[in-house]
Amino acid sequence: MKKEYLILLLILIFLWSCATYQVSPPALYIEDLPPSIVAELSLDERILTEDAWKNLKEGKASNAKKIISRLGAKSPFFNVSLGYACYLLNELETSEEYFEAALKDYPDIPLIHLGLAQIYQKTGKEDLAFNEFRKILKEQPEHPWALAEYEVIKDKKIKESIQEANSFIEEGDTENGKTAFLKALYYSPDSMEAHLSLSEIYKNENNLKNALIHLKAANEIEPQNKEILKKYGEALFLDEQLKKSLKVYEILEELEPENQENKKRLEIIKNRLGIFELPSEYDAISLSEAITKEQIAVLLAVKFEEFLDEPSGKPPIIIDISTSWASKFIIKTASLELLDVYPNHTFQPNKIVTRAEMAEILLRLINQLQKKGYKIIQQIPIEKIEISDVSPDNYYFRPVLLVISYNIMDLSLDKSFKPDLPISGNEAIRLLNIILSLIK
Repeated sequence: MKKEYLILLLILIFLWSCATYQVSPPALYIEDLPPSIVAELSLDERILTEDAWKNLKEGKASNAKKIISRLGAKSPFFNVSLGYACYLLNELETSEEYFEAALKDYPDIPLIHLGLAQIYQKTGKEDLAFNEFRKILKEQPEHPWALAEYEVIKDKKIKESIQEANSFIEEGDTENGKTAFLKALYYSPDSMEAHLSLSEIYKNENNLKNALIHLKAANEIEPQNKEILKKYGEALFLDEQLKKSLKVYEILEELEPENQENKKRLEIIKNRLGIFELPSEYDAISLSEAITKEQIAVLLAVKFEEFLDEPSGKPPIIIDISTSWASKFIIKTASLELLDVYPNHTFQPNKIVTRAEMAEILLRLINQLQKKGYKIIQQIPIEKIEISDVSPDNYYFRPVLLVISYNIMDLSLDKSFKPDLPISGNEAIRLLNIILSLIK
């Protein structure tokens, strides 16, 4: 009898365990419904939606599906709710289809991307999951859950890509090595190791353009890193980008004032660019009550150095500038035809520049800049400009008219231009700065 009771007790325990045991739903992150969309629902729709969502969060997928069916396909939460329900039921293929259908109507809702990302994670499609997390973070950069999952995948993928790239390089397979390093940059555009490795590969292939892309990126990540600055400056120098290389070596000189190699390279670049220390006369320009041709030559050459082309061909013959402190600048600006050399081969460096002559100089400068693609737009219609003291048959009429239309030089209250008055140093600097502000 005791044996029969024992058997009966064992059977009851087994039946009870079968009745109460349930398979745990898969781990799933479900965030709250977006209030902005919920607010647009009717009261009945809101109640059903929130009830369905409550069941989903509790893992009661079957209950949720029944409630969702009452919502109808027109509900903005119909497909996404079914997507989460099918995920809980481990119907991952169907779940993915529902999420994709939801995205067609609501491509910017993080809720949908979160569901898809988790499907991809569960099915081992980490690249696709990474893309979904990236989309979420584009809209919500501080999304705590998405950011944490994104970082986990990113760190893993970067490590794998770098290891793969280094293995290829060790085997002498640089093409696949480059591909793997570029893949690492896809996951982390700030990967210093990937940028520097790629720059070295491209430099060895004599592909300086691509090497510079990665050195520039590395420099932007760590602008004070001296080793990167040296690599970047050297590559720019080899690629004949001397002005950019000059700026890099000037930074290096500040960081390493005792480094003789940097000083030598800086001197070589300056010599090749024809750059010399500006003499003390330059500082005196702003104090001039009447600016001279040699002074305006210096201002043009210095202020617009990075915007003007280097002169091509033979420089003009000029016989009266050998003793001028501005001779190098005069040759450059005269070669570019910004300033005139007279038929007798004189420049007359000490000649005072008048307002009319300044207008012509400014117009020549504007024309050169426009040819290089800089947009300088007329502000005042020409037909509305009346000049009382410069007639249409005056040689300077057109330059004066145009610089006024660009709103660079202006007229007095009586509509006079005063073409024969000299230009002061400060005024010349102000006019050139106006043009600089228009093109920067």
